[in-house]
Amino acid sequence: MNLLTLNCHSWHEENQHDKIRHFAETIKEKDYDVIALQEVNQSIKAKLLYGEIKEDNFGVVLLQELEKIGVSNYSLVWSFSHLVYGIYEEGVAILTKHTILEEDSFFVSQSTAIDYWKTRKIVGVTIDCEGTPMSFYSCHMGWWIDEEEPFKQQAERLLQQVKQDGLLFLMGDFNNSASLSGEGYDFLIGHGLHDTYELAEHKDEGTTVEGKITGWNDNKEDLRIDLILANCPVNVRSSQVIFNNRNKSVISDHFGVEAIVVIPRSSES
Repeated sequence: MNLLTLNCHSWHEENQHDKIRHFAETIKEKDYDVIALQEVNQSIKAKLLYGEIKEDNFGVVLLQELEKIGVSNYSLVWSFSHLVYGIYEEGVAILTKHTILEEDSFFVSQSTAIDYWKTRKIVGVTIDCEGTPMSFYSCHMGWWIDEEEPFKQQAERLLQQVKQDGLLFLMGDFNNSASLSGEGYDFLIGHGLHDTYELAEHKDEGTTVEGKITGWNDNKEDLRIDLILANCPVNVRSSQVIFNNRNKSVISDHFGVEAIVVIPRSSES
């Protein structure tokens, strides 16, 4: 199973449409099974298409680009979290080419106010993978040291809300450096999650943020804050960073993470 997570910083990027086309071409090449996206924006004033999704939703535009190059087998699940700069509705999304058995979304922040930028929401799907149901969640979390919205409380809510049966993956921007001892990353691992990066037979340096970005305005280090976590040890062939100008061109202020996971067939599980 080929997985990808990316904080896509959508509609805040220069040459955004060129980057969407590059993203679509990469999806066609890599043939991802599940893609978790964060900062998936749409204009407040855009025309409503269906549900809460509007016509310039980044995920919708990405699907349109995929269709132009002959890829039409992905479904989009998106959920609105909060407003950004008074212009956009920001949310989290999952794209998958597998049959969706169930959808879910829930807040992990104390705040549920759409006009508060620290409001955090999670979106999840359960899919049918060759007869095996598996759950995937796209996560965009807060920071460990935050008096208003501490990560620990959000992580506790996340772990309480996700499905408790079967194999699941938490994918996304966790806003906690994996190299900082005693903070958010250690909290997640200490609560039974397994980092596919650490499990991988082949991996790179893992850096997903270099220097200053939004939310890390004083950062001077290389950070690994974008993760793919599983609720049990899994066989991971590889984990590598993508869209970092070494493995595909940069398309966001975050780099993406892709992992190839070997899923046992239902008769083997």
